[in-house]
Amino acid sequence: MVYEVTVDGKPHRLELDRTEGAWKCRLDGREIDVDAVLTRPDVLSLLVDGRSYEIKREQNATDLYLWVGSTRFEVKLHDPRSLRSRLDGTGDTSGPRKLVAPMPGKVVRVLVTEKSEVEAGQGIVVVEAMKMQNEIKSPKKGVVRKILAAPGASVNAGDVLAIVE
Repeated sequence: MVYEVTVDGKPHRLELDRTEGAWKCRLDGREIDVDAVLTRPDVLSLLVDGRSYEIKREQNATDLYLWVGSTRFEVKLHDPRSLRSRLDGTGDTSGPRKLVAPMPGKVVRVLVTEKSEVEAGQGIVVVEAMKMQNEIKSPKKGVVRKILAAPGASVNAGDVLAIVE
């Protein structure tokens, strides 16, 4: 999997490959030894080239931040494979919006039911990927028209999980 990641305005290329139960990581062409463990929701313990880090995720309706110690970084993650499924990503909140899986993983929980009203930024589905649970949030205030994800189901990057109108 290849991702384009922007950290505080600086672009990076992140390549992740799963081989024999472990992850191989290349950042900007440089191979890095990484061991990751999800210690609690939104907190990841990383061992990177022998150094330990605790990464905390903070996400709202529009922005993603990662905390490394007491330092906060603004992060934008782009998966080129799922870009095609996000053609309506113009920021327009009118009309139905599809919630898509940001990466391959397994649906852990569905947090709402069809026809329920949701606020922008409210969690809809939880997907586990790379030992980390990611809450997929509503991009807008509206009504959940369709839930296409079921707990335990495997999903690929770009798969539609729910539709919010």
